[in-house]
Amino acid sequence: MFVRLDEIERRLEELDRQLMDPALVGQREKYREATREHAEVSRMAEIVRELRRCRAEREGLDELLADPEMREMAAADAAALEGRIPELEQQLRLLMLPRDPYEGRNIVLEIRAGTGGDEAALFAGDLFRMYSRYAAQHSWRVEILSASETSVLGGSAGFKEVIALVSGESAYQHLKFEAGVHRVQRVPVTEAQGRIHTSAATVAVLPEADEVEVNIAEKDLRVDVFRAGGPGGQSVNTTDSAVRLTHLPTGLVVICQDEKSQLKNRAKALKVLAARLLEKQRSEQQAAEAADRRSQVGSGDRSERIRTYNFPQNRLTDHRIGLTLYKLDAVMEGDLEDVVTGLVSHYQAEALAQQEGR
Repeated sequence: MFVRLDEIERRLEELDRQLMDPALVGQREKYREATREHAEVSRMAEIVRELRRCRAEREGLDELLADPEMREMAAADAAALEGRIPELEQQLRLLMLPRDPYEGRNIVLEIRAGTGGDEAALFAGDLFRMYSRYAAQHSWRVEILSASETSVLGGSAGFKEVIALVSGESAYQHLKFEAGVHRVQRVPVTEAQGRIHTSAATVAVLPEADEVEVNIAEKDLRVDVFRAGGPGGQSVNTTDSAVRLTHLPTGLVVICQDEKSQLKNRAKALKVLAARLLEKQRSEQQAAEAADRRSQVGSGDRSERIRTYNFPQNRLTDHRIGLTLYKLDAVMEGDLEDVVTGLVSHYQAEALAQQEGR
């Protein structure tokens, strides 16, 4: 590990020199990447220095431990250092893991009703509100790009589909493990006899694409415009403002109709299309490690699920890591921190095990 520590300190010096170069400031993407890496390497350097200090102090206590008069005091200090050193080593190992290339990105969050009819649409709406509240706690911005709303008995609102841009420095790191099928067990508002039903919704989490990564040529697009659907009488429905983009090489289709402006709907549709194309590229490049977007979210069937939300028991269970929490009411209000932390820790541990097993 000490060979790597020296490399870390040399890399920090290199980054310091780069960030002082006026030419780099004008290159937005390169400057942002250098700033991000500088912050990460600075944190590594802090841990390196603290680790070296603790190790040196621990070695210096050996002589005092041999002195009967000083042994008791030295033993307490040694115990504290022996606990601190493994903590620092673990923090350093985590920081040295290969970085996800999409960390720091905004995300395109897609939620769709799966099996379960109206109840599935209501649950999709509940999930969107849950993520919106979680985003608000982190001061992230949530912008709906496209939505197909539905309402059922009692006026409750849900979504057949909702696509949103979640903008925030750590949005991708926190939410990337939310992709998959989410299953709900509860008594629907449409159920007169109080029976518990099981429904599902799918979630996809796509990193926002940079223009450099995904170049969508006009010749590869078919653009159709039409009158937006939804409640009558609104101005959004009186002009051909809705936009359907078809990417001819891949067959991907995106529809946006929430804005009154055709240009705004087109811009939103392009953003979603770029994210889907980036995900397609990524899944093709990493076919051995990650499924493509379709298998990421599954078919929406009740039997395929990453998580179960059991309302009668106030229970949430994440089946991937065996985590069960009896505070579903709080989770649905956006209190996702225990779930997110558990998932991040689990996959970090897996990544460490793979790296150390090589």
